[in-house]
This record gives sequence, structure tokens and C-alpha cells, in this order.
Amino acid sequence: MVRHIILWDFKDELSDMEKSEAAKKIKTQLEGLVGVVDGLQRVEVYTDMLGSSNADLMLDCTLEDETALKAYAVHPAHVAVKDFITTVVKNRKCVDFII
Repeated sequence: MVRHIILWDFKDELSDMEKSEAAKKIKTQLEGLVGVVDGLQRVEVYTDMLGSSNADLMLDCTLEDETALKAYAVHPAHVAVKDFITTVVKNRKCVDFII
């Protein structure tokens, strides 16, 4: 199995309301991919970070294997969510590893 973790920061120009709405949309859409994308076993999006955090959002998901991870990256349902995310975030960090 593969663990896929992403950290994002919202663009500075977004208001708190815009950030909150975007976070809800991202969470709903990404978590909704389970059962849609083959090999995607679990998705959790964390939006309520503690003040000690230095990221605004976190995606934590588990996929069957590296082949599933590659397929997830280009799956149309995932790409649609990713296209929205790129409009509201300024950076992205990714960690993938075998579990």
C-alpha cells in the first residue's frame, strides 16, 4: 500500500471566508473520490489546523500500490478537483511512501 500526503497553503489574497469555503469544497470533493477512483482506499482531508501548524490543509490518503497512485494522479475526477485546488493555493508539498 502507498500513503500519499499533501500539504497546502492558501493564497494570501483570499479572505478568511474564501479560505473556509474552499477548504470545505476541497474536503468534500477529495473525500468523495473513494469508490470513484480504482485503488483509492481511504481519503481524509484535514482543515482545522492547530495554531502550531505551518500548513492550511492536509490530504492523507491510502492507495493499493504505486500503480494506483499513478492512475489517481491522472483520473478525470481527481484532475477536476486538482484544477480547483490550484486556483486557491500558493504551494504544495507531497510525501509518498510504502506502508
